[in-house]
Amino acid sequence: MHDFLNSTSTVPEFVGASEIGDTIGMVIPRVDQQLLDKLHVTKQYKTLGILSDRTGAGPQIMAMDEGIKATNMECIDVEWPRDTKGGGGHGCLIIIGGDDPADARQAIRVALDNLHRTFGDVYNAKTGHLELQFTARAAGAAHLGLGAVEGKAFGLICGCPSGIGVVMGDKALKTAGVEPLNFTSPSHGTSFSNEGCLTITGDSGAVRQAVMAGREVGLKLLSQFGEEPVNDFPSYIK
Repeated sequence: MHDFLNSTSTVPEFVGASEIGDTIGMVIPRVDQQLLDKLHVTKQYKTLGILSDRTGAGPQIMAMDEGIKATNMECIDVEWPRDTKGGGGHGCLIIIGGDDPADARQAIRVALDNLHRTFGDVYNAKTGHLELQFTARAAGAAHLGLGAVEGKAFGLICGCPSGIGVVMGDKALKTAGVEPLNFTSPSHGTSFSNEGCLTITGDSGAVRQAVMAGREVGLKLLSQFGEEPVNDFPSYIK
């Protein structure tokens, strides 16, 4: 489903933009070597694809993971600006690299198309937010950006304020036999966002179950402020 803004743009580097997370996708068919030398990338490629946004990191990373799976591009940098337009979370900068500009454009298009889905389990209230992500098979973007094991099931359980994320993570681990990969918090592994985020791996069914358990308790806790958290798109983790 394409939901791109300014699809008639004549800027050659522009691929598409979405109001979802204020996300823009671009491609540099042949990057200047002087710039490439200064970028903090894991590998140097002449063709770069760029996905950048103001609100959201996990959704864009997981959407870009689908772009990586669908093409021969490789994720070479993921960065987490402190953003969400003054909220408690992150924005994101994702750079992918490869040899074919057409492949880069396709990867970016796939990522933009997937934002509706990956924002489906982002729940917002005035006092905070929850984010849940799941994939049965993680690829390079989830690996570089979130520490997923490539080829394995992966789950993300995140809550803001960060203490809610702690409780969500505990519930998730007690619910199913999964392996914790990492727990990030305001001073550990985030750009000082007010989030507590557990990442997990394991059997696909168990990871899904754990993520759903974390979501259930997180929604109950965040609603204690008097407002029901809502998602803007249908949940995909069922």
